[in-house]
Amino acid sequence: MKMSEREGLRTWIEVDRKAIQHNFGVFRGLIPKKTKLMAVVKSNAYGHDLLQFSREMEKLGADFLGVDSITEARALRRAGVRLPILVLGYTCRELFTEAARDDVSLTVSTFETLSAIRKTKLPRPLKIHVKVDTGMHRQGFLPEDRQKVLANLQLTTCNLQLQPEGLYTHFASAKNPAFPKDTREQIEEFRRWIAAFRRKGLRPLVHAAATAGVMLFPESYFDMVRVGIGLYGLWPALEVREYLKERIELKPALVWKSILTEIKTLPKGSRIGYDLNETLHQKSTVGVVPVGYWHGYPRALSSIGRVLVKGKECKVLGRVSMDMLTVDLSRVKHPLAGDAVVAMGGGETTPTSAAGLARALDESWYEIVTRLNPLIKRVYKN
Repeated sequence: MKMSEREGLRTWIEVDRKAIQHNFGVFRGLIPKKTKLMAVVKSNAYGHDLLQFSREMEKLGADFLGVDSITEARALRRAGVRLPILVLGYTCRELFTEAARDDVSLTVSTFETLSAIRKTKLPRPLKIHVKVDTGMHRQGFLPEDRQKVLANLQLTTCNLQLQPEGLYTHFASAKNPAFPKDTREQIEEFRRWIAAFRRKGLRPLVHAAATAGVMLFPESYFDMVRVGIGLYGLWPALEVREYLKERIELKPALVWKSILTEIKTLPKGSRIGYDLNETLHQKSTVGVVPVGYWHGYPRALSSIGRVLVKGKECKVLGRVSMDMLTVDLSRVKHPLAGDAVVAMGGGETTPTSAAGLARALDESWYEIVTRLNPLIKRVYKN
């Protein structure tokens, strides 16, 4: 990263293009050439920056982008991104016209939405992907809805209101290779939907597998796969990593950095931070890092988190504040104000990685990266 790119910044996030390229190649290599790859870039590209990551996907040859909302789709279209986009989440009826105008495909999972589309004056047919519930019991039409869905689609298609571009489902438990039964049952139920569509002359783009499905269930590839967390170099679950770590390598793309802004030496017995809840057991060098829970560093890491300074692990002391951390620099030789600090990054076995922070909190690394404040500058580097 060039010094000019971080000039004046107290904290920033670096994203490695080479790691992204590697991860994309891993998933492209797992699926047949004829199978399309949707890059899931929702939630600010899992904290990696929606626009910059999407542009990387365009360059690498992704076939589709998956976003959560029209807000994300709008941002991409206004920035000139022309790849096909599917909104995976719910869309308010007031935004159907915008979606049709911007050539953005919408998920439809209720009869109310189908009815609302029929009643909306559209500038062109609206592309939709029908979401079916094969066992997760979140979004989606149920098996008993199948014939009514098909009747609605044929009626609406005749009225030229919509184009049934896709048919898809989502797996509930594809992340544990030791228990494949539920996923295979979902695949079988999904095949019944595919067969019913084809009997009616409908041949939509069919997709089911997300990252774990791509890695563990090749029978679920169909016409397209949706890859999210894996593109960023993170495993969908520990069980998947343990099962495949000898065959697949993923490279985390993100490193969150900051600087030391203040350094002081405190005597044994000093109490640190809000509520004075941590006491130094020896004379210590202490530093201040200008990031906190507003930036996305979990408050739950108070007194247990770790950062890296000059390659040394430094413990978070006391409470994580809204905009500051206090860290123990006693293991660092000659620390200086302005020295770089790694708040998140490194190999997945390190305490400072997204996986390491998640382990310390007994929570998901999906949360760790997606809660990174979108106002922090992301710098893509070669």
